[in-house]
Amino acid sequence: MMNGLEGFDAHWVWIAIGLILAALEMLVPGVYLIWLAIAAIITGLLTLGIDLALPAQVVVFVSLSLIAAFSAKRFLRDSPIESSDPLLNQRGTRLIGENALVTQAIVGGSGRVKYGDSEWIARGPDIGEGERVRITGSDGTILMVEPFNLIADSPAGDTDDAGGKQA
Repeated sequence: MMNGLEGFDAHWVWIAIGLILAALEMLVPGVYLIWLAIAAIITGLLTLGIDLALPAQVVVFVSLSLIAAFSAKRFLRDSPIESSDPLLNQRGTRLIGENALVTQAIVGGSGRVKYGDSEWIARGPDIGEGERVRITGSDGTILMVEPFNLIADSPAGDTDDAGGKQA
């Protein structure tokens, strides 16, 4: 009778570990198991070709894992993957340029605004409740706002035809 893994060839064990790690890479978020999977598969192929002893197999696996992981880290740092929507997980930043309604007057630089179905803490100049504001930026979950003017201010020096006040 065979006990444990004695009946299996070591190279098949390493290749199976590599395939399991590659499958787990698809299920677990992140990009780190694939490098261990590659190292395990290469270790299995080297064990098949050279017939390495167990301590040598472990050293080869650890060495290849480190080489693969650090090489990938350097490659991804130098050639980052461009996203088609870089602001996907930055909701506050995605709102820049949108209009919101002040639900709690902004006094002393702080208040609340409503955009869509959400209320946000807002920072900006003093603005009364019920006024419209434009979102100019965000700091985490705090929106930076400014008053929203529907009619643009007229240029300085203009007068109206009735001889009224100058702007």
